[in-house]
Amino acid sequence: MDKIIIKGAKENNLKNIDLEIPKNKLVVITGVSGSGKSSLAFDTIFAEGKRRYFESLSSYARQFLGGNDKADVESIEGLSPTIAVDQKSTNQNPRSIVGTITEIYDYLRVLFARVGTPFCPNGHGQIKSQTPKQIADFLFSLPPRSKVQILAPIEIKKGYKINEVLNNLRSQGYLRVLVNNEVYQLDENLPQFLDNKKTDIAIIVDRLVLNIDHQTKTRALDAIEFALNYSGGEIAFKVDDNIHYFTQNDVCRVCGFKIKEIEPTLFSFNSPIGACEQCKGLGYNYVPDERKMIPNPNLSINEGGLDYFKNTVNTTNLDWQRFNSIIKHYKIDKTKPLKELDRKEIDLLLYGSDEAIEIDITSANNKNYSSIDYVEGVLELVNRRYQETSSEMAREHYNKYMSEKVCKSCKGKKLSPQALSILINEINIIDFIEKNINEGIDFLLHLQLSEAQAKIANPILKEVLDRLGFLKNVGLEYLTLARPASSLSGGEAQRIRLATQIGSKLTGILYVLDEPSIGLHQRDNDKLIKTLKEMRDLGNTVIVVEHDEETMLAADYLIDIGPQAGVNGGYVIAAGTPQEVMQNPNSLTGQYLSKQKDILVPKTRRSGNGHKIILKGAKHNNLKNVDLTIPLGKFICVTGVSGSGKSSLILETLVKAIEYTNFNPFVIPGEYKDLIGASNVDKIVVVNQDAIGRTTRSNPATYVGVFDDIRTVFENTIEAKARGYTKSRFSFNIKGGRCERCWGDGTIRIEMHFLPDVYISCEECHGKRYNDETLQVKFKGKSIYDVLKMPIDEALVFFENYPSIHRKLQLLVDVGLGYLELGASSTSLSGGEAQRIKLAKFLQRKPTGKTLFVLDEPTTGLHIDDVAKLIKILNKIVDGGDTVLVIEHNLDLIKVADYIIDVGPEGGNNGGKIIATGTPEQLLIKKDISYTAQYLEKYLKKN
Repeated sequence: MDKIIIKGAKENNLKNIDLEIPKNKLVVITGVSGSGKSSLAFDTIFAEGKRRYFESLSSYARQFLGGNDKADVESIEGLSPTIAVDQKSTNQNPRSIVGTITEIYDYLRVLFARVGTPFCPNGHGQIKSQTPKQIADFLFSLPPRSKVQILAPIEIKKGYKINEVLNNLRSQGYLRVLVNNEVYQLDENLPQFLDNKKTDIAIIVDRLVLNIDHQTKTRALDAIEFALNYSGGEIAFKVDDNIHYFTQNDVCRVCGFKIKEIEPTLFSFNSPIGACEQCKGLGYNYVPDERKMIPNPNLSINEGGLDYFKNTVNTTNLDWQRFNSIIKHYKIDKTKPLKELDRKEIDLLLYGSDEAIEIDITSANNKNYSSIDYVEGVLELVNRRYQETSSEMAREHYNKYMSEKVCKSCKGKKLSPQALSILINEINIIDFIEKNINEGIDFLLHLQLSEAQAKIANPILKEVLDRLGFLKNVGLEYLTLARPASSLSGGEAQRIRLATQIGSKLTGILYVLDEPSIGLHQRDNDKLIKTLKEMRDLGNTVIVVEHDEETMLAADYLIDIGPQAGVNGGYVIAAGTPQEVMQNPNSLTGQYLSKQKDILVPKTRRSGNGHKIILKGAKHNNLKNVDLTIPLGKFICVTGVSGSGKSSLILETLVKAIEYTNFNPFVIPGEYKDLIGASNVDKIVVVNQDAIGRTTRSNPATYVGVFDDIRTVFENTIEAKARGYTKSRFSFNIKGGRCERCWGDGTIRIEMHFLPDVYISCEECHGKRYNDETLQVKFKGKSIYDVLKMPIDEALVFFENYPSIHRKLQLLVDVGLGYLELGASSTSLSGGEAQRIKLAKFLQRKPTGKTLFVLDEPTTGLHIDDVAKLIKILNKIVDGGDTVLVIEHNLDLIKVADYIIDVGPEGGNNGGKIIATGTPEQLLIKKDISYTAQYLEKYLKKN
């Protein structure tokens, strides 16, 4: 069968759709946000493919994999084995890195174990082990008649006393030993050796006068063999007053640095054999952080400025009384904001006194005690408690004051000194994975190996180079293999999984992808499209949920879902080749692709308010001593290929430098020389893609503050007043109105121990979160639960006569989120949705004319029509006098900016420079060096 035939798909908002999708093609499903794209691709096609696979397994295997409900669809025919490559986060394990999730690091461990060369980390050169023949050859190369003692060195194990070791040797029948280069007869009385001093002991196996006769050679070889066997591969020759050490093991002959057996496990930071002993392979330790101890420097000590003591200030708490001795002795003002104290006073509070001071303690029964002692600061106190406690609850409490700090022992490299001392072409395994993908490929292609090494290494190198090449082809050449998996964006994680799938070279598979172009510059997007076509050409069906115009035009088959979001979506508006969709008058996507509708380039660009912020000498991460000028009162876009340094420049340096200068001296920005004009900004609003809450209790209604107003509406109903219910009755966080079985969650968590926890609907409230009495209160025939289940578009009409509610909901609709349920769990929202909810909340405030809005890729997950709505909102902010600074790849948004800052020219070490600035039209002058300008030219000409 050459088609996937879907009949009666009704999952989520899909309207009983019938659809035929050609197989072995690149198929793009598009439509406005919330129209039902993911419901078709993931919740119907992939879910059904996954369910059928599970049903092919034995009942024994299925019990470990959990239930897989049938998708709400009448039938699907022609379904191949399905693999979803979505944007869900990768493994959050702190030990997981790009190298491990792609399995490249496993190949590198084998490579370094088999062809790596050990070197002494103390600068004594290459560590070479010797064969018994090489050891014997040295002995026989000595001048004839040389007097030689053949020694078997002995390692004194921990806990053993030196004299006990010597007595044990005596009982074994040995006659002589060498102790610290002195000969002792074991049959005589021995002195008492000190056990706390370094002592070298060796058995004198034989004493020879070297001759070339057969008998002497045989005797010498026997002694060598015995010494090597007895000492585990160690041997020494004392010739006159000189001692010559030899070993069959990897040990430095100068300082004795020893390497364990060189096997792949030595290079694993997940194994106690290879991991750094101090940080256990994490590369960092937890240490107290003064920024977390003083989250608000505007507060005084009495007001709780030292977070650890905020509830015990001026009480009889023993920790506080002891700590208060510092404040009394050094006369520190407890009423003064912490930011007004000098650095010496802050250091005393945090790190304690460097002299013994008087300590006064009043006990619970009002007895007074005095003493003279050193007093630890609050950070030292927290650190000691953190190290000493065995309670997980206490550790969690202290942990909120701790931050990760690079391990002093391994300098963040995770591995033991032994593993780090093994080099290939002068670098160790961590040095290699800290190179970006391009640099790694270049290093391996120019590797200098001996003929014997090359024979071993070539099969491994082929696997590593293939996998690095796949990562490069999906636009990830700026990443390093050492990058923590937890720090990857959803788009990066997805493209890594995509590269892994390409490497598997499977055929006959149905791949379902979720917006793989997110976070990609247009240059890298061309590579991605080429990769998707390669997957198709292997004999696979590739279904992509996507908004990117170039990807849609490259598709073999395009499906447009709509016409709108939520309940007003779920229909197949158009399906066919991109050209056929463009000719369909009902398709909103087709109208944009054919340019019947378009986001127009403004006729004029704003000149701004004349003020500027100037950042000088930025050197954070890959930034090359950059000078940055931000003209205020404009709509500004920061562009550049992935990994070029946009986030390092804006989020890590500029934003934090302004925060440090204007608001919080405990913020640590990236390295820079100077910041000029920070006084031109009185508020900075960063709208990123982090979740709006960490629990299921947070939702759009609670985040923007509209839920309080809605609860007030229910409080004022006749039924609520008759029953005496206040607005708190309609909160799912407070006892009274909520279901007490699930504590207002609607679900019950079942702990599965070695498997992920399972959440099931609460049997008491059936997922409705409230008790029956609360749900009996209705407003316009709807309970509080019914309102939380409403799409925001519907709620906007439902509360049209309540200005406060209507205004807040209208902002959510304006940012393109009308399709979301009011009570949608924050944990279920995408990064783009979370970002737009934050934007809606900030838009409730009146413009100040001095606010700087910073947005990180706000078009993520948006259809072209939604991008047009977003642009209107951003323009509204700038027209109100504030400044909008956007990090963005979307050319439809970039072309309408007043000012562009292009960072590049490449990613990683080849980026970090500002290569072009100005209006979009001015940027075109630099198109010989600016990739953004090269692609932007086409978008400006379209208008």
